[in-house]
Amino acid sequence: MVNKRGNMSIDSDHSRPGGVDDLTVQALGELSKALETVHRARGHLYALHQLVGGADLTLDRAVELLRQAGHDVMASRVERELLGRNVLPGRWTFQIVEEFDDGYYAAFQQIEREAREELAGGRRHIYEAESKERRRTHGMPGHEATPEE
Repeated sequence: MVNKRGNMSIDSDHSRPGGVDDLTVQALGELSKALETVHRARGHLYALHQLVGGADLTLDRAVELLRQAGHDVMASRVERELLGRNVLPGRWTFQIVEEFDDGYYAAFQQIEREAREELAGGRRHIYEAESKERRRTHGMPGHEATPEE
């Protein structure tokens, strides 16, 4: 599909609005790419949350086994010093996740969305859609522009 500026895109939802230049499309593409990286980082943060929580619950079994093996002093130390311990000062991982989500993550998403709305009519992935149109082989199975094609 050719939009008003003559730029190729896969469909109207991903074509650049009139007056949007190449540098703006590239900049929005980089902003989107950065947000995608932050999405991945958030996933890793949630993985940390789940892994640390699971490790803390596993400590119950370790304490039980240490006591059964006659190592009461070590069992008490694990129980006292590790069980339920903060991972950062005053914070369990759920608090870290909440602060990240409500602060940096929310701000990043809002700014990326506002940039797209202000500079490209809210359209997403213009850069990628144009790249797909340039790189695909028209008429070849597996190279369709959209699922409907």
